[in-house]
Amino acid sequence: MPSQSLAKAAILMLILVVLSLVSWEYFLRTKGFDTSFYDDPSLWADKRRMVYASPSNATVFIGSSRIKFDLDIPLWEKITGEQAIQLACVGSTPIPVLLDLANDEKFKGKLVIDVTEGLFFSLKGSDETPLKNIKYYKEQTPAQLASFHINHLLESQFVFLDQEWNSLGKHLDKIPLKDRKGVNNFKGFPPDFGRVMFNRQEYMTDKFAADTSMQNIVKNIWSMFGRAQKAVPPSGKTLDSIFSVIKNATDKIKARGGKIIFIRTPSSGGFLMAEKKGFPRELYWNKLLAVTNCEGIHFEDYPIMAAFICPEASHLSLSQAKIFTKEFIRILNDEKGWQFSNATAFVN
Repeated sequence: MPSQSLAKAAILMLILVVLSLVSWEYFLRTKGFDTSFYDDPSLWADKRRMVYASPSNATVFIGSSRIKFDLDIPLWEKITGEQAIQLACVGSTPIPVLLDLANDEKFKGKLVIDVTEGLFFSLKGSDETPLKNIKYYKEQTPAQLASFHINHLLESQFVFLDQEWNSLGKHLDKIPLKDRKGVNNFKGFPPDFGRVMFNRQEYMTDKFAADTSMQNIVKNIWSMFGRAQKAVPPSGKTLDSIFSVIKNATDKIKARGGKIIFIRTPSSGGFLMAEKKGFPRELYWNKLLAVTNCEGIHFEDYPIMAAFICPEASHLSLSQAKIFTKEFIRILNDEKGWQFSNATAFVN
């Protein structure tokens, strides 16, 4: 009898757990959530292992969040016939990843480097995520790799497993608490701001792209970050040392036959004005290309790209990203001498 009671209790508990999960999953989907992948070191490491593909079959992208939003990977791969390997890190400088690739003798491919000046030339803090990702990639255990593949399978099916927006911690952040004097209680971005695909592309939801109130929330977050930034842009010998590090890294890759191009992705409004003031083009972007002797694409030099108005001043919507990607490929193909696997990769 005790064993039968225990079995009934276990079955009842299982039914309750399943019903709870199904109800929670249904509730989240009615709120507009879709499947999204947690952009953690294991997902980054999975893409890092792909960089050894033939240069004629793949292009690697490094940078900050803009290239994650602005590059539409499915469209890139459809037009060019090549893989897009996304290694950019949100809120981070790409320099640690550039150094990692430069010191990897096996990497000889095509590399696109996204430049968001405030992060690209940052001397402190913005290297934490890429350094963490690189360390994980180099030290990942078989057990962690197996766990990653299991998580991928589950995350592709269930919305409630989205750690970025639907974890307990994220829901606790929504509790309305008054800020203490002199302390900013940052509660994160609106949930509809971004979704992460398995290829690490991030995209705005259509809901966010159409909602000016949510866009204003993010603009206010950018303003808050700007006010909290006390460091001044690097200059003089400090800036020269940064350029020297970048040049040494790009020289190593080019010496092995690799191909490199820098891209200044779009921003607009007050965000762009602040970037121009803090990082004058002639002292940063122009000098970067001159010192490294690398090609570059600055969005302001191309009417289609220059016309973009970013919904929250710093990233493109998904529909804009498709236009940007087509124009990006056209410039590479027509003006920069890049050759793609798909010989008919012309964008009208």
